[in-house]
Amino acid sequence: MSQAVALDHVGVVGRDLAALAAQYERLGFALTPIALAGGGRIANRCAMLRQGYLELMALAPGGSSATLARMLAHHAGAHVIALAVDNTAAAIARLRLAGIDCPGVEQSERAIDAADPSGPHARFAHLSVPEQPEARINLILHLTPEALWQERFMSHPNHAVALEEVVLAVPAPAESAARFSRLAGRPVVPDRSGGFALILPHGRIRLLPPDAGETASFSVPSIVGITLRTDDARAAITRLLTGAGIPFVVTDHAVTTWHVSSGGVALCFT
Repeated sequence: MSQAVALDHVGVVGRDLAALAAQYERLGFALTPIALAGGGRIANRCAMLRQGYLELMALAPGGSSATLARMLAHHAGAHVIALAVDNTAAAIARLRLAGIDCPGVEQSERAIDAADPSGPHARFAHLSVPEQPEARINLILHLTPEALWQERFMSHPNHAVALEEVVLAVPAPAESAARFSRLAGRPVVPDRSGGFALILPHGRIRLLPPDAGETASFSVPSIVGITLRTDDARAAITRLLTGAGIPFVVTDHAVTTWHVSSGGVALCFT
């Protein structure tokens, strides 16, 4: 299939990986070991979920990255959205027919644990597409999903089990929706809060105007929220946040952190 089939992961960029990881551990995520990507220039840790994951990223000691520097100059927070595809050749053909520059497939590999380079490695196939004004959009095929989605990484004290959605504040939702639709190969629909939603078989992306209630306090364009599904009706995350003294907002259907408590992006547990 040439269309995007899932919201694969969201990348949260910080200036200090240890500090960012400590925030997410306080929020009840069990993180993977430190891994190195981008030729060793970028360090990451991931919160692997049964559907999708979160990737926490920062420069490795002594590393440099023009891309991360540009993101951090805008703000620390979520900057990367990865969409899963299951047929790279078909996806490339579709992108080119849509007039999107895609030179081909790039493959990468990294050790799951930088401290154990002889241990399991994860391999990926990426489709390189132009960077978008709203975020860095990656189209990805996992070649070794079993290396990342290990049972030991998927049991979180906060009971998060799935990456449900990502919310963006954008100045012109119709223009952003058209770009995202072309990249994913799927139509958009009107969103309940204004703007548009790109609904995938697994997960969705919401593109909202800057004056929508969910986005009003953020600069635009930017990723402002990530929604995570729990398997215990939010009971564990509520206890964790209360016990740690971390501010949060409760509605009928969700528990939401302030962005300052979660690396520059609000986390909504539903």
